[in-house]
Amino acid sequence: MQDHFNPRMSRRQVVQWFAAASATMAAGGLPTMAADAASNYVPGAAPAFPKGYGTDPMLAKMYERGEVWPLTLSEAQRQTVTTLADIILPADELGPAASEVQVPEFIDEWISAPYPDQMADRPEILEGLEWLEKESQTRFGKAFSDLDAKSQHAICDDICDLQAAKPEFKKAARFFRQFRRIASGGYYATEAGWKAIGFVGNVTLPTFDGPPPEVLAQVGVEQTVH
Repeated sequence: MQDHFNPRMSRRQVVQWFAAASATMAAGGLPTMAADAASNYVPGAAPAFPKGYGTDPMLAKMYERGEVWPLTLSEAQRQTVTTLADIILPADELGPAASEVQVPEFIDEWISAPYPDQMADRPEILEGLEWLEKESQTRFGKAFSDLDAKSQHAICDDICDLQAAKPEFKKAARFFRQFRRIASGGYYATEAGWKAIGFVGNVTLPTFDGPPPEVLAQVGVEQTVH
């Protein structure tokens, strides 16, 4: 599978991306941390992040990936994240696939960041990725990213609906729901995501004729000011 990750990304872009996604995901402030503060992930163990918040990074500087805070995903995990993100948000007539707008990179940043909410998401995402790989090997004898689309969807179909999932798939279904939430938050914080849902952003309009008639009809009100 092609690696879609950009080796360099401006810190301003990361901060803006987080800010946009956090509008719908209730993220925290902006801490700093030393590169040696992260520990290798152990299932069930809390990551060794420092407490408290420091100063903002220099937004005009170009940072290497992992320079402000260490990133989490291994190459194998990145492949799994990329595959799953593209299954959830594939390329279609409305927009590009998740990997084309760096959603996998966003997910890596998200679960690596020392914000309280992101720290809470980290173990669930990592344990879910581990489950996905084990399930793929058990059923088909291959890594999840190496499966054909039919086999990938067979696994996803068992975990994509928390309410309908069988008892043995409930934990994996909670992971899928959380992964989908984070992936969607990253995707719809991009210009391609805005375009997909028809959001034009903060632009100047030459005229404003009020809400469209179909919107007024939907809420049961009448336009009286012109």
